[in-house]
Amino acid sequence: MNDVLATETQTPGIRDQIIDAADAHFSRYGYAKTTMADLARAIGFSKAYLYKFFDSKQAIGEAICSKTLASQYTAIAKAVEAAPTPNEKVRALLRTAVEVCLAQFFNDRQLYDIVAHSRAEGWTSSEKHIAQVYDLLSNVIQEGRTQGAFERKTPLEEVCRGIWLAALPLADPVMLQHNLDLVEDGLPAVTSLILRSLAP
Repeated sequence: MNDVLATETQTPGIRDQIIDAADAHFSRYGYAKTTMADLARAIGFSKAYLYKFFDSKQAIGEAICSKTLASQYTAIAKAVEAAPTPNEKVRALLRTAVEVCLAQFFNDRQLYDIVAHSRAEGWTSSEKHIAQVYDLLSNVIQEGRTQGAFERKTPLEEVCRGIWLAALPLADPVMLQHNLDLVEDGLPAVTSLILRSLAP
């Protein structure tokens, strides 16, 4: 599409077009090696026109990460909702959080690297995802306490932080890539340890 063909009414569609094209380009060449000039050439826009929609490569990366992580969160939330008991909800949350990371690692390594980069650099998209998962975990623990399935003496924030830190080596994209050989045995062990600590 030429720049002259774009109109204000096309803006949302153009942004989506840029995001999709950038996603494909990053998947092929990698985020770190790609410049805004590379993206402009791949999409068929001038670099100056590309900057009208995104002020940096990171802004495009943020949009891609937001889309990817939103899909991951949806999968985690659905798994938790389908689980019948608080214990199973904890298992479902941890298992699915790891599974979606693993699936991305093996199916689209370049996109995984963008997400890992966003986590390491503290991008807004990554911070939002972490906050959502953390809130979901907190709700599960509160539900378990209400039902008498979990202990109530330890402050909720301390419990959630402890669970998060215990699961981090397997659920965080930056750390998971270095712990792939630990997942099969490690995840059940960590989950069982967490559930024992939650018992009333």
